Amino acid sequence: MGTFTGKLLRVDLTRNKSTVERIPDQHFRDFISARGLGSKYLYDEIKPGTDPLSPENRLILSIGVLGGAGLQGFSKWAVTTKSPLTGTIFRSITGGNFGVWMKHAGYDFVIIQGKADKPCHVHIDREGVYFLDARDLIGLDYRTVQIKLKDKHGPHTESACIGPAGEKMVRYAVISSGERTASRGGVGTVMGSKNLKAISINVPIRKPAPHDPARFANLARKQIEILKQHPRKKNMSIFGTPYITTVVDSLGILPVKNFQEGSIRTVQEIAGKDFLELKRTKAGCHVCMTRCGGMRDVTQGPFSGSRIDGPEYETIYAFGPLLGLTDKQFVINANALCDYYGLDTISTGVCVAYACELFEKGLISHSDTNGLDLRWGNQEALFSLIEMIGKREGLGELLGEGVKRAAECLGGDAIQYAMHVKGLEMPGYDPRGVKGYGLSMATSNIGGSHMYGRPRDELSGKVDPYVEEGKGRAIARVQKEQALEDSLIACTFGNTGLDLQFYSEVLVAATGIDAFGSQDNLLEIGERILCLERCFNIRDGFSRKDDSLPQRMLSEPLKHAGPATGQLVSHLDRLLDEYYEALGYTKEGIPSVEKLKELRIDRCPDP
Repeated sequence: MGTFTGKLLRVDLTRNKSTVERIPDQHFRDFISARGLGSKYLYDEIKPGTDPLSPENRLILSIGVLGGAGLQGFSKWAVTTKSPLTGTIFRSITGGNFGVWMKHAGYDFVIIQGKADKPCHVHIDREGVYFLDARDLIGLDYRTVQIKLKDKHGPHTESACIGPAGEKMVRYAVISSGERTASRGGVGTVMGSKNLKAISINVPIRKPAPHDPARFANLARKQIEILKQHPRKKNMSIFGTPYITTVVDSLGILPVKNFQEGSIRTVQEIAGKDFLELKRTKAGCHVCMTRCGGMRDVTQGPFSGSRIDGPEYETIYAFGPLLGLTDKQFVINANALCDYYGLDTISTGVCVAYACELFEKGLISHSDTNGLDLRWGNQEALFSLIEMIGKREGLGELLGEGVKRAAECLGGDAIQYAMHVKGLEMPGYDPRGVKGYGLSMATSNIGGSHMYGRPRDELSGKVDPYVEEGKGRAIARVQKEQALEDSLIACTFGNTGLDLQFYSEVLVAATGIDAFGSQDNLLEIGERILCLERCFNIRDGFSRKDDSLPQRMLSEPLKHAGPATGQLVSHLDRLLDEYYEALGYTKEGIPSVEKLKELRIDRCPDP
C-alpha cells in the first residue's frame, strides 16, 4: 500500500532466529505506523506483569509510513517497549538515518525478543540477518561502536547501539544512532537486558513509492514553501532548541535547583546566541531542511578539543539551572559525558539535582556521597556524580535506578523531593506555570514527558496558562494529535506550519487509503492509540492514583518565577475529571465500555 512495506522483521535472540511477517492491512488503517503500531503489537504480545528486563519484553523499532519518501522532517523512528524506569508502556522517538535504512531493508518495523546467551550484535544486509559476537564491542561508547561497524560491514552501514550505561542496566540508558538518541524511559536498558549491543543495516537504497507520486510531490513542494516562510523554522535552523531557554525563563517556568524556583538571574549566559558562537556545522536528520542540530566545539573541561551534536534545550536545563548553574561549557561537557556512557540527559540531571537537594536539606551527607560535596553549582562534584551513575558506582548505583526508586529506598522526607511522574524524571517546564502541561504530564501514559501533549496555545500566550478551567478538554485533544503525529512520524520541528488537512492529504497520496482523507478519522486513530496505551497500563495496575504530580507542584507556590511567581496546580482532581470526561473514561480514569466499543478495542481489564 504505497509507502507501507507491509512487513515486519521478528528477531528472536534466544533462538538466533529471524522471520519476516506480513502486517495485517487493518492494523495500518487502525494505527497507521510507528507509535500506533508499536503500541498495538506490544499490547498484544506481552502479558500483564511482565518484567521489563526479562526476555519476554519486546523492543520494537519502527519507522513512520512517510519515512524516506521525500517529505521534510518525516524520517524519524520510534522505539516502543515496556519501560524499566516506569513499568508503563513507553515510546521514545529519535532521528538520524537508521529508521530509513529499515525501510530500505523492506520493513516497517523490527521486533526484538528473547535474550542472547552472550553479547551479540545483529546485522541485516541484502542476503539476510546475522547474529554476530559482540564481545569486542563491550564497554565501548556509541561513536566507537558505529565506526567499528562501518569498518566491518561497509561505510553505508547505519546502526543503533548502546553505551556502557545500557550494559550496566542504568534504568535510563539510551539507544544511539549517528549523533541522535532514543533517550527516555530506559529503552537502551531493555536493549542491554537482551545482551544486544547493536543492530546494524547495510542494504541498497530503495526509496518507497507513493500511491500517487504526482500528488505526493506537489504536497512535498508545498511543505517546503511553508517551512521557508515560517519564523519558528528559521529560529530552529539558526539556533536550534537552545533559543527556547530564555523564552521558558521569561515565562517563569525554567526549573531551577530541582524545581524550587522558576527563573535564574544569569540565564543570558546560556542563551541561544551563546551556544551559536560555538556552532561549527549544522546537523540534522534524513531529508530535513530545518537541521536544528549543530556540532559544537568543547573548548574547556575534560572533553576539551572534541565536538558534540548539541546541547538541546532539555540538556541545557538539566545541567544548567536545574543544578543552579549557567555555565555553557559545563553543560557541554556534561552532555558529552552522558553521550559517552549512553545516559538520558534529562533523567541524569534530575537525579543529580535530587541528590543536591537532599544534601542541602541534610538528608544525605558526605558519607553517602562518597565524599562528594554536592552543593549547588559545585561543578567538579556534579561531574563526578554523573560519571558514577554511568559506571553504577557509589551513590551512582542508587541514582542509576531513577529518582522514584532512589526515593523509595531512602524513605522518609526524601520522597517529597523526587521530581518524577510515574517514575519518569520531569522535563524542563515547571507545570505550576502552565496548567495544561501539568495535566498532560500527570495523565501521560509514559510518565513525565514534555512530548506527550504540548499545550502550544498556552506556551505561545494564545491561552491564559494560569487558568485551569477548560484545560481537560484541551489536553485531551492535543494528546490525540500528538499520538497521530508520533504515528506518522511528524517531527515536532519538521512539521512546523502543518495541520490535519495536510496530514490527511499526504497520507492518501502516500498510501491510497481513502479513509485517511477524513480528519475526524485521523483524530479517532490518535484517540485509539491513547486509549490502548492506557489499557496497557491499567492491566499492570495503574489507575487514577498514578495520574498525579510531585507534591511540590500541588502545595509549594512557585518562587522567583517572574510572572508565574506564586502559581500552583491547585485543582488537579478537577482537571482529571474534565480530562476523563472528554475522553469517555470513568471517574477512575478507565475507558468506558462504550468508548472501547467505539474505538474497536477489546475490553480493558480492571486495575
